[in-house]
Amino acid sequence: MESGSNPSPNAPLPLELKKALRAFKKRLKLTKLDDESKLGVGPMSGGSQSRVFAIRAPDSFPPETWKELVRWGRLRDAGSGTYELVEI
Repeated sequence: MESGSNPSPNAPLPLELKKALRAFKKRLKLTKLDDESKLGVGPMSGGSQSRVFAIRAPDSFPPETWKELVRWGRLRDAGSGTYELVEI
């Protein structure tokens, strides 16, 4: 995370952001695994990689949390309420 940026007064705490990012990564991983486990996509069928790159953020955190993670450059807003992980 950037050390020089000034958080807004309603911004979530850094610990809350860390928990939210961890929850997002876990949901993304599970969504990708679910997509790859479908029939015709696997090591024995010559399948392909998951095409999932953006997901809807977990509802257990407020929208301000996700906006703050976008502002910090950890997530990218993919539109329609979905976010994608920024590879660092």
